[in-house]
Amino acid sequence: MPRRLFTPVHANRTLPLVRRIVEDILRAGRELRTVLESNEVSDVDTDGGVRATELREEIRKLIAELEGIGCFYKDWGFDKGLVDFPSKIEGRRVLLCWRSDESSVAFYHGYEDGYAGRRPIPAALLGGNDTSESEQEQASDAAN
Repeated sequence: MPRRLFTPVHANRTLPLVRRIVEDILRAGRELRTVLESNEVSDVDTDGGVRATELREEIRKLIAELEGIGCFYKDWGFDKGLVDFPSKIEGRRVLLCWRSDESSVAFYHGYEDGYAGRRPIPAALLGGNDTSESEQEQASDAAN
């Protein structure tokens, strides 16, 4: 169970930092895919094997940085740059869902629904409703 819950407003406030981290993950992930697809990675001692190990470690650190913020990277093909932010909407635990080509966090899905079950976040929650944000912060504190 996640320790921190994000409101849509808070998720969007963290987006500039999240976006930079995801750009680095996508860059490293695409390079890793290229290195692994080349013939240079027959074993760890080759230049390609060393670079693959370095890239895996860089990706691991970047993902840990996202998790330190409280969100989770979900795109292991390194194509979309998907990130989920734990949240609560209408009393139900959900994941706010952002894709790296989107300008803001505007969708969510249930824990079991996944990316295919994305729905728009209710407009009232995107406008910075202080009562809703306060309630979610209290829920987050209670989860700790």
